[in-house]
Amino acid sequence: MEHQVVSRSEWLEARKALLAREKALTRLRDEVNAERLALPWVKVDGTYVFDTQAGRRTLADLFDGRSQLVIYHFMFGPDWEAGCPGCSFMADHFDGTLAHLNHHDVTLVMVSRAPLARIEAYRARMGWAVPWVSSFGSAFNRDYHVSFSKDELAEGAVLYNFTRTPSEQAHDELPGFSAFVRDEAGEVFHTYSSYARGGEEMLTTLMILDRAPKGRNETSTLSFVKRHDEYGDEPKAHACCAA
Repeated sequence: MEHQVVSRSEWLEARKALLAREKALTRLRDEVNAERLALPWVKVDGTYVFDTQAGRRTLADLFDGRSQLVIYHFMFGPDWEAGCPGCSFMADHFDGTLAHLNHHDVTLVMVSRAPLARIEAYRARMGWAVPWVSSFGSAFNRDYHVSFSKDELAEGAVLYNFTRTPSEQAHDELPGFSAFVRDEAGEVFHTYSSYARGGEEMLTTLMILDRAPKGRNETSTLSFVKRHDEYGDEPKAHACCAA
């Protein structure tokens, strides 16, 4: 993108115009957040059991004594050798939030269909502390529309992000967030789910890049992202010139 070079006063005029748009976006975000909190709840009637470091645990157990649970649906299939690079990028942002979330009555847990042993090996490689459990053998991922069988994909479309998504745009595992609340009687309710780019605001790296001079510098969504131990000593990518 070509940029004009202007005087400070001209820049200030353009910046104030953008500020008005940013403020409008902030107000809209506040309105959307209020609507999100006002969504009705759905009681979770089924019993889901997960493999964890502490043994077999139900969905209610994952709350870990708190009243709110946020699950990140991490793409890591039963026969995968490693977790999804994009989901790994997301998980890189979680550890620093845990103390704040936990003291705000919120538990954050990642869930994947990979067996627990593979999850633990990959978590050790990545150095994460965020709780991560296996839904292997459970219907949890399918019920929350983030895992799909070969037969489902062969039908040409799957239900993802609340719409029929063409199979060529899908995968056997897909990402998302789901939120739950547990009342004083111990009953669990599903309150919210978000998929595809719906969780993008949790990626603070992208939010910083959006404010950097060259932005995200993507050729497609997250095209620049690798697992954090795979960057090595590669030269930095340039948006407008070759190395």
